[in-house]
Amino acid sequence: MTPKSFLLNEAVDAYLLAHNPPLDPVLTSLIDSTAQLGGVARMQIAPEQGAFLTLLTRVLDVEFAVEVGTFTGYSSLCIARGLAAGGRLLCCDISEEWTRIAQDHWRTAGLEDRIELRIAPALETLAALPAETTIDLAFIDADKTGYLSYYEALLPKLSPRGVILVDNVLWSGKVAEAPGSGDDDDTRALREFNDHVSADPRSEAVMLPIADGLTLIRRV
Repeated sequence: MTPKSFLLNEAVDAYLLAHNPPLDPVLTSLIDSTAQLGGVARMQIAPEQGAFLTLLTRVLDVEFAVEVGTFTGYSSLCIARGLAAGGRLLCCDISEEWTRIAQDHWRTAGLEDRIELRIAPALETLAALPAETTIDLAFIDADKTGYLSYYEALLPKLSPRGVILVDNVLWSGKVAEAPGSGDDDDTRALREFNDHVSADPRSEAVMLPIADGLTLIRRV
């Protein structure tokens, strides 16, 4: 398996995986099914991220979680497995093709009753949540130009123990390069997002070198 993190070589990545929970048949099948999509398979989160999501969800005793950007469902599977008894996960995505793969694997894992999928722009889905809704865990892994808007929509809804996790914040190291005329929209958006979060007095955050960069945020 090619390392998801640009910071790891294959030997270190193999060592890392060997010292994390092993992949079960459902996750292995999902990785294989996603690989058949071609280059977009790179959007799937790394196995170590999935293990981290499950453990953090359990530690926080998450009752309601939200995912912005489901793709083929690896992260949603991992979050759903960590939910408290009776816990729910709301998945926001716009692709019926990719999420069909997710739904097949949720069903195989026996988790479809814990997950609600809404095919619509995520900001519309989040805006439609009841005003009293509180979120214990949110995972953002969608269009990079929308990150700041998703963060602003989710932060006020966090429960006292709630956290937001944001993927791809290092963007293969591009965010650390000197800004220039060759920058793409995603890189510029991620720089803006990272700067905004680190300076936001409403929250505290830590950026971790997990896979392509993962920021963990809580409201203060």
